[in-house]
Amino acid sequence: MTTTPEAPSTASLITTLPGHFYTDPEIFRQEQERVFESLWFCAVRSADLDKPGAFRTVQIGRESVLITRSRSGGLRAFLNICRHRGARLCTQESGEVRRALQCPYHAWTYNLEGKLIAAPNLVKMPDVDRTEYGLVKVALREWLGYAWVCLADEPSSFEETVIGAAVERLGNSASIENYGTEGLALGKRVTYDVRANWKLIVENFMECYHCATIHPELTEVLPEFADGFAAQYYVGHGASFGEEVSGFTVDGSSGFGRLPEIADDQDRRYYAITIKPTVFINLVPDHVILHRMFPLAEDRTVVECDWLYTPEVVASGVDLDKSVELFHRVNEQDFEACERTQPAMASRAYRGGGVLVPTEHHIGQFHEWLTGRLA
Repeated sequence: MTTTPEAPSTASLITTLPGHFYTDPEIFRQEQERVFESLWFCAVRSADLDKPGAFRTVQIGRESVLITRSRSGGLRAFLNICRHRGARLCTQESGEVRRALQCPYHAWTYNLEGKLIAAPNLVKMPDVDRTEYGLVKVALREWLGYAWVCLADEPSSFEETVIGAAVERLGNSASIENYGTEGLALGKRVTYDVRANWKLIVENFMECYHCATIHPELTEVLPEFADGFAAQYYVGHGASFGEEVSGFTVDGSSGFGRLPEIADDQDRRYYAITIKPTVFINLVPDHVILHRMFPLAEDRTVVECDWLYTPEVVASGVDLDKSVELFHRVNEQDFEACERTQPAMASRAYRGGGVLVPTEHHIGQFHEWLTGRLA
């Protein structure tokens, strides 16, 4: 479904968030509590945990979350905290255990389902409920081949908030399901350590007013971006490839053939989706690019970006460089712009914020959403 945006009912320029929203540690603490620790958060690619005992730890808000594959083959998520004295259970970012998770401090030991199974002198304490003193569980859902977790005591509807964001952007659920992301293979992963507030990165991704200025390679492939209209400005709209462009590559050369289930009207188009708070999904005919953000401080955000292709393409060993390089350059250009903007957030010139032009007005909706979460 494609709709033309209505003319904004407000003045040409509307105000942004004030500068201290990007620099104040207290606001970042509130965001940790009311955004990152309250909403569904895309934590890890499911295929990275490829066998029982494989684990990864991720920082979500103020919490370290441990995700592991159980003996039965399912994924489980827990707070990465020993129930005895609060030591961090797994100190490595990723790894593999044979059968159990053991605290390195006092050797309290938990099975892969989170139940307490052993501890020094535990047999002498028969009143200890091993389930009650198991690891604290975290809600987990799998979608698009990723594990999404929610730290809230009563998680919001995954269908309404996460899948609903894709439907709101594309017009229906089939439009993203056609890409078969859960069956794709990892072709490349790049981790970026960005010295900027997470909101600057979200705002940058949501608009293309900057594209003609800093993305020459992207606007060669997607000429309409040079006019400043972002892919997310229209419901269901995908930016068309240029007439002389064969594929979504750094030089416009051919890619790897279109994914088998995408519709004809999705061919030769690029779609972008923002799933609040910290996920960007980019859909092109032959691959999918997915960004996960991990906000670590008011002025630091780690972004993990995956390029996903059919298993046949990855297994063939074909050179992916031209395909990966296009969005890698876009990332570097965007993150440099965000890092250049971050210091100005503390300037007196930005005390009252900046302004959004009409093609950026949808960023104002993001600001309203955020301030509503913090209210």
